[in-house]
Amino acid sequence: MELDELKSAWRALGHQLERQDAIQFQLLRDSRLERARRSLRPLMLGQTLQFLLGVALIGLGVACWTRNPEVPGLLAAGILVHAFGVANAALAGITMALVARVDYSAAVLRIQKQLATLRRFHAFNANICALPWWIMWLPVVVAFAGLGDAPPGSATPAWVWIGLGVGLAGLAGTWLYAWSGRRTARQADRDRADGADGIRRSERIVDELASFERD
Repeated sequence: MELDELKSAWRALGHQLERQDAIQFQLLRDSRLERARRSLRPLMLGQTLQFLLGVALIGLGVACWTRNPEVPGLLAAGILVHAFGVANAALAGITMALVARVDYSAAVLRIQKQLATLRRFHAFNANICALPWWIMWLPVVVAFAGLGDAPPGSATPAWVWIGLGVGLAGLAGTWLYAWSGRRTARQADRDRADGADGIRRSERIVDELASFERD
């Protein structure tokens, strides 16, 4: 074999190896990104349930405050539940839109930025719609009571004030504990349940892919 033929065969072999490497990397990329996509499914399910809960709270709140315009406590509870329902539905809808917006065909850096945006907004969503349940269960119960007949000017039951005090204390304690930076097994379980762990898992998968690309 002459030198020119040897060089040509060597170049052809090099091109073939490059194509094989590109194919192998694309298969690896597709597999990893599909895992990242599947990791967000629990989050989508949780946000769908939150959206439906928000719609139900809107209906409950409207039913309460429209039936009791002359009972201040029930009117206030109905409006509060109505507003909380709007917040739940709206934030769940935005979170689901952010999940759907993640473009797995884009560059890895762009995917990382989209997942980071999703993680930050999900944390905001949890602070607005999850932590307030320490208190919001009370207006919800009052709103259900408002679906019946309530005489105008009726006194607020003592259990409402007790429940409100317990709720405020629990909410303040939860916020202080979160700010301390410590996490317990119960907090970790809640993260897994509401989809935050799925976001972190997706980020880890994409970070591994980015590291592989750099290498």
